[in-house]
Amino acid sequence: MSSEKSVRPFALFPLAALSLFSLLLSFSHYGNPFPFMGSFYLAEAAERFVFVDSLISLYLLIGILKRQRLTLWLLIGYNLLDICNAWVNLALIPAAEYARLAAVPIPEGELRFNTLFASLILMLLNLYLYANRRKFDNRSPYLF
Repeated sequence: MSSEKSVRPFALFPLAALSLFSLLLSFSHYGNPFPFMGSFYLAEAAERFVFVDSLISLYLLIGILKRQRLTLWLLIGYNLLDICNAWVNLALIPAAEYARLAAVPIPEGELRFNTLFASLILMLLNLYLYANRRKFDNRSPYLF
C-alpha cells in the first residue's frame, strides 16, 4: 500500500462530519412522529423507522471513513430518496398537521422554503460526492 493511499483525502472530512451529524440527528428523532412518503408514523412504527434510518446513517458514516465505493452510490441514492420523501410529504401532509404534532404554528410558506432549501443542499452534496467519487477507492463490498 503506497503512502498516498494511506492518507485520507481532506475532501472526505467534511462529508464524514456531515454524516456524523446526520447520524446524531437520526438518533434524536427517536420517540417522535416520523413522516415518510406522505404519512406520519407514530409510536412503535416511528421508532422502527428511526432505528433503520440510524443504522443506514451509521453504515454510510463507516463507509465514508473506509472510502468504500459502494457507499458513494448508496449515499447519493439515500439523498435522492430523502429529497423525494420531503417533496411527497410537502404535497400530501398539510402544514396544519405538522403544527398540530409540534404544538407550534408552522407557516406553510416557511415549510415550502425549508423543503426547497434542504433539497438544494442535498443536490449540491450529491454534486460534491460525484465530483469526489475517485476518492472512494475501496472497491470491497464489505465494511469489515
